[in-house]
Amino acid sequence: MGKNDFLTPKAIANRIKAKGLQKLRWYCQMCQKQCRDENGFKCHCMSESHQRQMQIFGQNPDRIVSGYSEEFEQNFLDLMKRSHRFSRVAATVVYNEFIHDRHHVHMNSTQWATLTEFIKYLGRTGKCKVEETPKGWFITYIDRDSETIFKEKMKNKRIKLDMVEEEKQEREIQKQIEKAGQLKAPLESEENEKKAVMKELNLENGVKIGFSLGGGNVKGESSSSARLVFEEEENEKKKKNNERKENGGRKNALEELMREEEKAKERSNRKDYWLCEGIIVKVMSKALAEKGYYKQKGFVRKVIDKYVGEIEMFESKHALRVDQEELETVIPQIGGLVRIVNGAYRGSNARLLGVDTEKFCAKVQIEKGVYDGRVIKAIEYEDICKVV
Repeated sequence: MGKNDFLTPKAIANRIKAKGLQKLRWYCQMCQKQCRDENGFKCHCMSESHQRQMQIFGQNPDRIVSGYSEEFEQNFLDLMKRSHRFSRVAATVVYNEFIHDRHHVHMNSTQWATLTEFIKYLGRTGKCKVEETPKGWFITYIDRDSETIFKEKMKNKRIKLDMVEEEKQEREIQKQIEKAGQLKAPLESEENEKKAVMKELNLENGVKIGFSLGGGNVKGESSSSARLVFEEEENEKKKKNNERKENGGRKNALEELMREEEKAKERSNRKDYWLCEGIIVKVMSKALAEKGYYKQKGFVRKVIDKYVGEIEMFESKHALRVDQEELETVIPQIGGLVRIVNGAYRGSNARLLGVDTEKFCAKVQIEKGVYDGRVIKAIEYEDICKVV
Protein backbone atom coordinates (compact mmCIF):
# COMPACT_ATOMS: atom_id res chain seq x y z
CA MET A 1 0.00 0.00 0.00
CA GLY A 2 1.48 3.35 -1.09
CA LYS A 3 2.05 6.34 1.08
CA ASN A 4 -0.88 8.37 -0.32
CA ASP A 5 -3.26 5.57 -1.15
CA PHE A 6 -7.02 5.97 -0.69
CA LEU A 7 -7.31 3.65 2.33
CA THR A 8 -4.27 4.81 4.30
CA PRO A 9 -5.02 6.21 7.78
CA LYS A 10 -3.74 9.63 6.72
CA ALA A 11 -6.04 9.76 3.67
CA ILE A 12 -9.04 8.69 5.77
CA ALA A 13 -8.20 11.35 8.40
CA ASN A 14 -7.89 14.00 5.70
CA ARG A 15 -11.29 13.09 4.28
CA ILE A 16 -12.91 13.22 7.74
CA LYS A 17 -11.41 16.67 8.34
CA ALA A 18 -12.49 17.86 4.91
CA LYS A 19 -16.14 16.93 5.57
CA GLY A 20 -16.64 19.75 8.08
CA LEU A 21 -16.80 23.45 7.29
CA GLN A 22 -13.55 25.37 7.50
CA LYS A 23 -12.96 29.10 7.99
CA LEU A 24 -14.23 31.17 5.09
CA ARG A 25 -11.15 33.43 5.04
CA TRP A 26 -9.01 30.44 3.98
CA TYR A 27 -11.18 29.66 0.96
CA CYS A 28 -10.07 30.55 -2.57
CA GLN A 29 -13.11 31.17 -4.76
CA MET A 30 -11.19 31.35 -8.03
CA CYS A 31 -9.66 27.92 -7.47
CA GLN A 32 -12.62 26.66 -5.37
CA LYS A 33 -10.19 25.30 -2.81
CA GLN A 34 -10.62 25.27 0.98
CA CYS A 35 -7.45 25.48 3.05
CA ARG A 36 -7.32 24.30 6.67
CA ASP A 37 -5.05 26.96 8.14
CA GLU A 38 -3.24 30.18 7.36
CA ASN A 39 -0.05 28.43 6.31
CA GLY A 40 -1.92 26.22 3.84
CA PHE A 41 -3.72 29.22 2.36
CA LYS A 42 -0.37 31.06 2.00
CA CYS A 43 1.16 28.10 0.20
CA HIS A 44 -1.84 27.85 -2.09
CA CYS A 45 -1.58 31.56 -3.00
CA MET A 46 2.03 30.99 -4.05
CA SER A 47 1.18 27.99 -6.24
CA GLU A 48 1.29 28.14 -10.05
CA SER A 49 -2.38 27.15 -10.48
CA HIS A 50 -3.51 30.01 -8.27
CA GLN A 51 -1.25 32.45 -10.10
CA ARG A 52 -2.80 31.42 -13.44
CA GLN A 53 -6.32 31.92 -12.05
CA MET A 54 -5.35 35.35 -10.75
CA GLN A 55 -4.02 36.31 -14.19
CA ILE A 56 -7.40 35.39 -15.66
CA PHE A 57 -9.11 37.42 -12.93
CA GLY A 58 -6.86 40.43 -13.67
CA GLN A 59 -7.96 40.52 -17.31
CA ASN A 60 -11.62 41.32 -16.43
CA PRO A 61 -12.21 41.58 -12.66
CA ASP A 62 -15.58 43.39 -12.87
CA ARG A 63 -17.18 40.67 -14.98
CA ILE A 64 -15.99 37.89 -12.68
CA VAL A 65 -17.10 39.69 -9.48
CA SER A 66 -20.51 40.49 -10.98
CA GLY A 67 -20.87 36.84 -12.06
CA TYR A 68 -20.15 35.60 -8.53
CA SER A 69 -22.51 38.25 -7.12
CA GLU A 70 -25.37 37.15 -9.38
CA GLU A 71 -24.80 33.49 -8.49
CA PHE A 72 -24.66 34.29 -4.75
CA GLU A 73 -27.87 36.35 -4.94
CA GLN A 74 -29.73 33.70 -6.96
CA ASN A 75 -28.74 30.86 -4.59
CA PHE A 76 -29.68 32.96 -1.53
CA LEU A 77 -33.14 33.79 -2.97
CA ASP A 78 -33.69 30.14 -3.97
CA LEU A 79 -33.02 29.13 -0.37
CA MET A 80 -35.48 31.79 0.86
CA LYS A 81 -38.09 30.55 -1.60
CA ARG A 82 -37.69 26.91 -0.53
CA SER A 83 -37.37 27.29 3.24
CA HIS A 84 -38.93 30.63 4.23
CA ARG A 85 -41.33 31.50 1.43
CA PHE A 86 -44.14 32.94 3.55
CA SER A 87 -42.41 33.76 6.84
CA ARG A 88 -40.48 36.64 8.38
CA VAL A 89 -37.06 35.38 9.44
CA ALA A 90 -33.75 36.77 10.73
CA ALA A 91 -31.16 37.36 7.99
CA THR A 92 -28.43 35.61 10.03
CA VAL A 93 -30.53 32.44 10.24
CA VAL A 94 -30.88 32.28 6.45
CA TYR A 95 -27.17 33.02 5.95
CA ASN A 96 -26.12 30.25 8.35
CA GLU A 97 -28.32 27.80 6.44
CA PHE A 98 -26.81 29.06 3.18
CA ILE A 99 -23.17 28.52 4.18
CA HIS A 100 -23.82 24.93 5.34
CA ASP A 101 -23.19 23.91 1.77
CA ARG A 102 -19.42 23.56 1.36
CA HIS A 103 -19.54 24.52 -2.30
CA HIS A 104 -21.54 27.72 -1.94
CA VAL A 105 -20.35 31.00 -3.46
CA HIS A 106 -18.54 32.86 -0.69
CA MET A 107 -19.47 36.45 0.10
CA ASN A 108 -15.84 37.63 0.03
CA SER A 109 -15.86 37.01 -3.74
CA THR A 110 -18.95 39.23 -4.35
CA GLN A 111 -19.51 42.98 -4.51
CA TRP A 112 -20.90 43.01 -0.94
CA ALA A 113 -18.41 43.15 1.91
CA THR A 114 -20.91 42.37 4.69
CA LEU A 115 -24.28 40.65 5.11
CA THR A 116 -25.89 43.98 6.10
CA GLU A 117 -24.96 45.52 2.74
CA PHE A 118 -26.42 42.54 0.91
CA ILE A 119 -29.69 42.70 2.91
CA LYS A 120 -30.03 46.43 2.19
CA TYR A 121 -29.48 45.72 -1.50
CA LEU A 122 -32.33 43.16 -1.46
CA GLY A 123 -34.60 45.75 0.15
CA ARG A 124 -33.68 48.48 -2.37
CA THR A 125 -34.32 46.23 -5.37
CA GLY A 126 -37.67 45.03 -3.98
CA LYS A 127 -36.72 41.34 -3.89
CA CYS A 128 -37.33 41.06 -0.13
CA LYS A 129 -39.12 43.07 2.52
CA VAL A 130 -36.42 44.24 4.96
CA GLU A 131 -36.92 45.34 8.59
CA GLU A 132 -34.29 46.57 11.04
CA THR A 133 -35.11 45.68 14.67
CA PRO A 134 -33.18 45.71 17.98
CA LYS A 135 -32.65 41.97 17.46
CA GLY A 136 -31.09 42.47 14.01
CA TRP A 137 -32.19 42.47 10.40
CA PHE A 138 -35.34 40.53 9.43
CA ILE A 139 -36.33 39.69 5.88
CA THR A 140 -39.50 38.44 4.17
CA TYR A 141 -39.43 36.89 0.70
CA ILE A 142 -41.55 38.68 -1.93
CA ASP A 143 -43.02 36.02 -4.19
CA ARG A 144 -42.93 37.10 -7.83
CA ASP A 145 -43.47 33.72 -9.50
CA SER A 146 -45.70 33.52 -12.55
CA GLU A 147 -48.16 31.21 -10.75
CA THR A 148 -48.56 33.59 -7.82
CA ILE A 149 -48.99 36.59 -10.13
CA PHE A 150 -51.57 34.62 -12.14
CA LYS A 151 -53.48 33.74 -8.94
CA GLU A 152 -53.50 37.39 -7.87
CA LYS A 153 -54.77 38.44 -11.31
CA MET A 154 -57.55 35.85 -11.15
CA LYS A 155 -58.48 36.99 -7.63
CA ASN A 156 -58.66 40.64 -8.76
CA LYS A 157 -60.72 39.57 -11.76
CA ARG A 158 -63.20 37.74 -9.53
CA ILE A 159 -63.50 40.79 -7.26
CA LYS A 160 -64.19 43.01 -10.30
CA LEU A 161 -66.84 40.57 -11.58
CA ASP A 162 -68.53 40.59 -8.17
CA MET A 163 -68.55 44.39 -8.20
CA VAL A 164 -70.03 44.41 -11.72
CA GLU A 165 -72.80 42.01 -10.65
CA GLU A 166 -73.62 44.20 -7.65
CA GLU A 167 -73.76 47.28 -9.89
CA LYS A 168 -76.10 45.44 -12.30
CA GLN A 169 -78.40 44.52 -9.43
CA GLU A 170 -78.39 48.14 -8.24
CA ARG A 171 -79.24 49.36 -11.75
CA GLU A 172 -82.11 46.87 -12.08
CA ILE A 173 -83.55 47.96 -8.73
CA GLN A 174 -83.21 51.61 -9.77
CA LYS A 175 -85.07 50.88 -13.02
CA GLN A 176 -87.86 49.15 -11.12
CA ILE A 177 -88.15 52.15 -8.75
CA GLU A 178 -88.29 54.51 -11.76
CA LYS A 179 -91.03 52.36 -13.37
CA ALA A 180 -93.00 52.46 -10.13
CA GLY A 181 -92.65 56.26 -10.09
CA GLN A 182 -93.80 56.48 -13.74
CA LEU A 183 -96.86 54.35 -12.95
CA LYS A 184 -97.58 56.55 -9.95
CA ALA A 185 -97.52 59.82 -12.00
CA PRO A 186 -100.51 59.06 -14.33
CA LEU A 187 -102.56 57.82 -11.36
CA GLU A 188 -101.95 61.09 -9.52
CA SER A 189 -102.85 63.12 -12.64
CA GLU A 190 -106.11 61.13 -13.06
CA GLU A 191 -106.99 61.75 -9.39
CA ASN A 192 -106.34 65.49 -9.83
CA GLU A 193 -108.56 65.59 -12.93
CA LYS A 194 -111.36 63.78 -11.08
CA LYS A 195 -111.13 66.27 -8.20
CA ALA A 196 -111.29 69.21 -10.64
CA VAL A 197 -114.37 67.71 -12.40
CA MET A 198 -116.10 67.12 -9.06
CA LYS A 199 -115.48 70.73 -8.02
CA GLU A 200 -116.92 72.01 -11.33
CA LEU A 201 -120.00 69.80 -10.94
CA ASN A 202 -120.52 71.05 -7.39
CA LEU A 203 -120.30 74.65 -8.56
CA GLU A 204 -122.68 74.08 -11.51
CA ASN A 205 -125.25 72.19 -9.41
CA GLY A 206 -124.94 74.52 -6.44
CA VAL A 207 -128.36 75.33 -4.91
CA LYS A 208 -129.29 78.54 -3.16
CA ILE A 209 -130.77 78.32 0.34
CA GLY A 210 -133.51 80.84 1.25
CA PHE A 211 -134.64 81.85 4.73
CA SER A 212 -137.97 83.51 5.63
CA LEU A 213 -137.87 86.37 8.13
CA GLY A 214 -141.21 85.44 9.56
CA GLY A 215 -139.87 82.23 11.03
CA GLY A 216 -140.93 80.19 7.95
CA ASN A 217 -139.48 76.81 7.00
CA VAL A 218 -136.34 76.47 4.92
CA LYS A 219 -137.14 75.70 1.28
CA GLY A 220 -136.97 72.14 -0.08
CA GLU A 221 -133.82 72.99 -1.92
CA SER A 222 -131.87 73.14 1.35
CA SER A 223 -132.35 69.41 1.94
CA SER A 224 -130.76 68.54 -1.42
CA SER A 225 -127.82 70.89 -0.75
CA ALA A 226 -127.23 69.26 2.64
CA ARG A 227 -127.19 65.84 0.98
CA LEU A 228 -124.63 67.07 -1.52
CA VAL A 229 -122.39 68.38 1.27
CA PHE A 230 -122.45 65.05 3.09
CA GLU A 231 -121.82 63.15 -0.15
CA GLU A 232 -118.78 65.36 -0.87
CA GLU A 233 -117.37 64.65 2.60
CA GLU A 234 -117.87 60.92 2.14
CA ASN A 235 -116.23 61.03 -1.31
CA GLU A 236 -113.23 62.90 0.10
CA LYS A 237 -112.86 60.36 2.90
CA LYS A 238 -113.00 57.47 0.38
CA LYS A 239 -110.38 59.18 -1.81
CA LYS A 240 -108.05 59.69 1.14
CA ASN A 241 -108.41 56.06 2.15
CA ASN A 242 -107.73 54.95 -1.44
CA GLU A 243 -104.62 57.17 -1.58
CA ARG A 244 -103.36 55.73 1.68
CA LYS A 245 -103.87 52.20 0.39
CA GLU A 246 -102.06 53.02 -2.86
CA ASN A 247 -99.14 54.61 -1.00
CA GLY A 248 -99.01 51.66 1.37
CA GLY A 249 -99.00 49.28 -1.60
CA ARG A 250 -96.13 51.17 -3.23
CA LYS A 251 -94.15 51.14 0.01
CA ASN A 252 -94.76 47.41 0.37
CA ALA A 253 -93.60 46.85 -3.23
CA LEU A 254 -90.38 48.82 -2.59
CA GLU A 255 -89.76 46.93 0.64
CA GLU A 256 -90.24 43.64 -1.19
CA LEU A 257 -87.76 44.74 -3.87
CA MET A 258 -85.23 45.64 -1.18
CA ARG A 259 -85.74 42.29 0.54
CA GLU A 260 -85.31 40.42 -2.75
CA GLU A 261 -82.14 42.40 -3.46
CA GLU A 262 -80.68 41.53 -0.05
CA LYS A 263 -81.60 37.85 -0.49
CA ALA A 264 -79.86 37.78 -3.89
CA LYS A 265 -76.76 39.42 -2.41
CA GLU A 266 -76.82 37.02 0.52
CA ARG A 267 -76.89 34.04 -1.85
CA SER A 268 -74.06 35.38 -4.05
CA ASN A 269 -71.79 36.68 -1.24
CA ARG A 270 -72.30 33.99 1.42
CA LYS A 271 -69.11 31.85 1.23
CA ASP A 272 -67.57 29.11 3.36
CA TYR A 273 -64.43 31.24 3.82
CA TRP A 274 -64.27 34.64 5.53
CA LEU A 275 -60.62 35.56 6.14
CA CYS A 276 -59.33 38.83 4.67
CA GLU A 277 -56.28 41.01 5.21
CA GLY A 278 -56.27 43.77 7.83
CA ILE A 279 -58.72 42.31 10.37
CA ILE A 280 -58.04 41.42 14.03
CA VAL A 281 -58.71 37.80 15.04
CA LYS A 282 -58.37 35.64 18.14
CA VAL A 283 -56.47 32.31 18.04
CA MET A 284 -58.65 29.52 19.50
CA SER A 285 -56.37 26.56 18.68
CA LYS A 286 -55.71 24.50 21.81
CA ALA A 287 -52.75 22.90 20.03
CA LEU A 288 -50.99 26.28 20.32
CA ALA A 289 -51.83 26.69 24.03
CA GLU A 290 -48.43 25.27 25.10
CA LYS A 291 -46.66 28.02 23.14
CA GLY A 292 -48.85 30.69 24.73
CA TYR A 293 -50.93 31.65 21.67
CA TYR A 294 -54.32 30.36 22.88
CA LYS A 295 -56.92 33.18 23.03
CA GLN A 296 -54.26 35.69 21.96
CA LYS A 297 -55.05 38.37 19.36
CA GLY A 298 -53.25 39.22 16.15
CA PHE A 299 -53.99 40.67 12.74
CA VAL A 300 -54.26 38.87 9.41
CA ARG A 301 -51.20 39.84 7.37
CA LYS A 302 -51.88 37.54 4.43
CA VAL A 303 -54.52 35.02 3.29
CA ILE A 304 -53.26 31.75 1.77
CA ASP A 305 -55.62 29.67 -0.41
CA LYS A 306 -58.70 31.44 1.07
CA TYR A 307 -58.84 29.30 4.24
CA VAL A 308 -55.43 29.82 5.91
CA GLY A 309 -54.30 33.10 7.43
CA GLU A 310 -50.81 34.33 8.20
CA ILE A 311 -51.32 35.95 11.60
CA GLU A 312 -48.88 38.37 13.22
CA MET A 313 -49.38 38.24 17.00
CA PHE A 314 -49.54 41.59 18.81
CA GLU A 315 -47.53 40.59 21.90
CA SER A 316 -44.74 38.38 20.53
CA LYS A 317 -44.71 39.74 16.93
CA HIS A 318 -44.41 36.11 15.78
CA ALA A 319 -46.00 35.09 12.48
CA LEU A 320 -48.24 31.98 12.53
CA ARG A 321 -50.20 30.13 9.89
CA VAL A 322 -53.58 29.14 11.25
CA ASP A 323 -56.68 27.67 9.60
CA GLN A 324 -59.84 29.79 9.81
CA GLU A 325 -61.58 27.01 11.78
CA GLU A 326 -59.20 27.75 14.67
CA LEU A 327 -59.76 31.53 14.54
CA GLU A 328 -62.52 33.73 15.92
CA THR A 329 -63.73 37.19 14.94
CA VAL A 330 -63.22 40.12 17.35
CA ILE A 331 -66.02 42.62 18.14
CA PRO A 332 -64.84 46.19 19.00
CA GLN A 333 -66.47 48.65 21.37
CA ILE A 334 -69.61 50.47 20.23
CA GLY A 335 -68.59 53.14 17.73
CA GLY A 336 -65.62 51.10 16.49
CA LEU A 337 -64.90 50.29 12.86
CA VAL A 338 -65.65 46.76 11.59
CA ARG A 339 -65.48 44.92 8.30
CA ILE A 340 -68.32 42.73 7.06
CA VAL A 341 -66.51 39.47 6.21
CA ASN A 342 -69.47 37.39 5.00
CA GLY A 343 -73.02 37.78 3.72
CA ALA A 344 -74.82 40.28 1.52
CA TYR A 345 -72.51 43.26 2.20
CA ARG A 346 -69.25 41.27 2.25
CA GLY A 347 -66.11 43.46 2.04
CA SER A 348 -67.80 46.69 3.22
CA ASN A 349 -66.55 48.71 6.19
CA ALA A 350 -69.14 49.69 8.79
CA ARG A 351 -69.53 51.45 12.16
CA LEU A 352 -70.79 49.41 15.14
CA LEU A 353 -73.95 51.05 16.55
CA GLY A 354 -75.09 48.47 19.08
CA VAL A 355 -74.94 44.84 20.25
CA ASP A 356 -77.78 42.44 21.12
CA THR A 357 -76.25 39.86 23.48
CA GLU A 358 -79.42 37.75 23.65
CA LYS A 359 -79.71 37.21 19.88
CA PHE A 360 -75.90 37.24 19.29
CA CYS A 361 -76.17 39.93 16.64
CA ALA A 362 -75.11 43.54 16.12
CA LYS A 363 -76.42 46.74 14.56
CA VAL A 364 -74.05 48.44 12.09
CA GLN A 365 -74.06 51.34 9.64
CA ILE A 366 -72.13 50.94 6.39
CA GLU A 367 -69.57 53.64 5.61
CA LYS A 368 -68.39 54.58 2.11
CA GLY A 369 -69.04 52.66 -1.09
CA VAL A 370 -72.32 51.97 -2.87
CA TYR A 371 -74.28 51.34 0.34
CA ASP A 372 -72.99 54.35 2.30
CA GLY A 373 -75.30 55.18 5.22
CA ARG A 374 -77.36 51.97 5.07
CA VAL A 375 -78.17 50.58 8.53
CA ILE A 376 -78.24 46.81 9.09
CA LYS A 377 -80.32 46.17 12.19
CA ALA A 378 -79.28 42.56 12.86
CA ILE A 379 -76.05 40.99 11.61
CA GLU A 380 -74.43 37.96 13.26
CA TYR A 381 -71.19 38.24 15.26
CA GLU A 382 -69.45 35.81 12.87
CA ASP A 383 -70.10 38.09 9.89
CA ILE A 384 -68.28 41.17 11.27
CA CYS A 385 -64.74 41.65 12.55
CA LYS A 386 -62.69 44.48 14.01
CA VAL A 387 -60.35 46.33 11.62
CA VAL A 388 -56.71 47.14 12.43
